[in-house]
Amino acid sequence: MDRKSIVVIVSCIGMLFLWSSFIVPKMYPPRPLPAGLPRASAPAASSLSAPGGNEVSQSAQPRGSVASGAAETLLEITNNNAHYTFSSYGGGLKVVELLKYPETVAWRRDKNAPKNRPSVLNSAQPSLTLRDGAPQGDGVFSLTRTGSGVRAEKNLTNGLVIVKDFSISSNYIVQAVVRLENRSSRPLVLPGQEWMVGTASPMNAQDHDWMTTVSVLWDDGSKTTSTGVPYFNTNTSTLGIFPRVPKTEYRAGSGNVAYVSAQNQYFALILMPQTSAPAVTVRMVDLPPPSRQELVEAAGTIAAPKGLEGALSYPPQTLAAGEVVEQRFTLFAGPKEYQLLARLGAQFGKGLDRVMGFSVWGMETLSFFSKGLLLGMNWLHDGLRFSYGWAIVGITVLIKVVFWPLTAASTRSMKRMQALAPELKGLQEKYKDDMSKLSQKQWELYRNNKVNPMGGCLPMLIQIPVFIGFLNMIRSAIELRGAHFLWILDLSKPDTLFIIPGLNLPFNLLPIIMGGTMLWQSHLTPPTPGVDPAQQKMMRYLPLMFMLFLYNYSAGMALYWTINNLLTIAQTKLTKAQSGPVVTRLTPVSKSRR
Repeated sequence: MDRKSIVVIVSCIGMLFLWSSFIVPKMYPPRPLPAGLPRASAPAASSLSAPGGNEVSQSAQPRGSVASGAAETLLEITNNNAHYTFSSYGGGLKVVELLKYPETVAWRRDKNAPKNRPSVLNSAQPSLTLRDGAPQGDGVFSLTRTGSGVRAEKNLTNGLVIVKDFSISSNYIVQAVVRLENRSSRPLVLPGQEWMVGTASPMNAQDHDWMTTVSVLWDDGSKTTSTGVPYFNTNTSTLGIFPRVPKTEYRAGSGNVAYVSAQNQYFALILMPQTSAPAVTVRMVDLPPPSRQELVEAAGTIAAPKGLEGALSYPPQTLAAGEVVEQRFTLFAGPKEYQLLARLGAQFGKGLDRVMGFSVWGMETLSFFSKGLLLGMNWLHDGLRFSYGWAIVGITVLIKVVFWPLTAASTRSMKRMQALAPELKGLQEKYKDDMSKLSQKQWELYRNNKVNPMGGCLPMLIQIPVFIGFLNMIRSAIELRGAHFLWILDLSKPDTLFIIPGLNLPFNLLPIIMGGTMLWQSHLTPPTPGVDPAQQKMMRYLPLMFMLFLYNYSAGMALYWTINNLLTIAQTKLTKAQSGPVVTRLTPVSKSRR
């Protein structure tokens, strides 16, 4: 690779970074609210949160399905884990407040940061309600308390009766039995039905990862398929250049929908039918906008937040006179905690742990590393009483110990390659006109000195699945949310110390330290013989580009990478301190043999 190619590649990477970090925000800035606009008017969502609780689902009057002016009735039930609020609007579960989880944690030292904001998984329509257009009249149900929960009932003039029996269980589980009864003397033709799981929304308006963490996914019994906000492409063009028609609906499934989940980074609403549902439907919706005060308090607040509504879809059906059709559902409304989801998945025969998103490119086998690393980190925290910061350090050390032989072999191989550099250069000059002969002699030199030119790369390739597993684990582990370590206030967020005045950019210390250790490590690594010097120089400073890409990633990931770099530097120094390899040179080749 010549110098010009290197300059082009580096320039392209730099332009990509500038485009995503600066140009796109300028082209599509948050839209400010008009002066005097109130926070939200009906039917906008209202925030309900118990003291010290954490709101997961909230909703307002179901859009277009409740008669104007109809009074709303609420019934509330509380157990050890959550506070549940049921609404007569739609006859579903309106709000779930998680009592064991803190409110939004401060992840940077900002006196103006909003306080006491709950992390929310918003529901524009209550869970287990029918989407607009379904046969439910004015949409106002009667609510009554039962022994274990709530009953919602609706009697229509055509003789159709809709009855929903909700039963509150442990582990954030709500059991629901939905009955459609034809109490008339004639058959009733019912249109298709979409039973809502809820709406995936950002945890809070200041969540910078809202585009990547908000999603609706469905499971077919062996794998999950996820749909995010980018699928609907709210912009009218791609990269501001290529026109594109926005999608209005995502629909999938062919009688194989085991469950559907509306979720953000750490919380999920999961609706599981007793028997597989025919299909799943996802639509993007507008969420209630923040108030002007909220926009002033936090510059990163999303002015026009979006959410994704997910539903289980059923085809039209005909109920004979007196016929009763019953559907059973299980709703999980709670934290995306792996061990909890794995236990519930085993209980209900569903792969609920796949909601964690540990698989990579649909390959569930790679989730093995994420699960193992998460269990190891939790064991260090729960069993040995490590803080989560020290648990990450401990896991990093354990990984390094396991891969120590491979890394040491890689360093020795690179050291031998460096020692062979003069010999390789001589062969390149001698056989520059005979590439076949040059290749033969190079491999003969490697064989005589017991050197594998791929020996330096192979250990790195083997560690890549572990690194990806760690990345996915750190991104999804709710245990790290609000976990402190040294100056870091939240290991699940960047360790922002302050905002640089004038630039409005965060100052994150740990990624800078990480970049410094990567730069130090690259200067200790022996250069590969035969590689163009300009390319070698670029590789030495490539860590700075990694630092830019990972600058706003979680502090937990930066901590892992920093500790891993320091351990690699120590290992490199120890290996270098050993005596250098003895080079076995090739026997000079006579002209007659050539």
